[in-house]
Amino acid sequence: MTETQTFEAPVFSATGAARQTRALPAALFDGTVNVPVMHQAVKAFLANQRQGTHKTKTRGEVTGGNQKPWKQKGTGRARQGSTRAPNWPGGGTVFGPLPRKYTQAVPKNVKALARKSALNARARENAILLVESLEFAAPKTKQMQALLGSLGVAEKKVLVLTSGVKPAVYLSARNLPSVHVMPYADASTYHVLWSDVVVIESPALAEG
Repeated sequence: MTETQTFEAPVFSATGAARQTRALPAALFDGTVNVPVMHQAVKAFLANQRQGTHKTKTRGEVTGGNQKPWKQKGTGRARQGSTRAPNWPGGGTVFGPLPRKYTQAVPKNVKALARKSALNARARENAILLVESLEFAAPKTKQMQALLGSLGVAEKKVLVLTSGVKPAVYLSARNLPSVHVMPYADASTYHVLWSDVVVIESPALAEG
């Protein structure tokens, strides 16, 4: 039986000023890191992003080729029935890709365990930071850059998890390729593992 771990995270103000550290909720941050479950969740997430619209034409779908290129015998060349055969340039494709669904279903409890494991993995690396409530009056990329600079994570891939939907905060980071903003409840295992640092609004931890 493994011993339950406890984690703490530094707390910052909405402008990046350092506050005291705070203990992370023990119900979620208990040290559990299940690598196979995280792999399953990430694999399913990436598979579900695929549109599956790939398509090649078979010989029956390629235009032309109705007439026999040359007569069957007497030319000294190999017999040919159609210029749309797979061995002809511009002909159909044999066993090519066809539209299909790549959807993979993951049970809710497995998905929850994978997300919990990803957050615990970041907590082990001391890569979770807490900030007070982010209230941007209007979308300002400079304001988001200033905050990340104050936190010392401007050069890293940062996942900002907000308490509920905050359009101004999201729009402030939309032009920053290494920053992703989303509600805390919407964060997936993939997004947590994609990031180097996870910045969480303190009120969001009450959402579980």
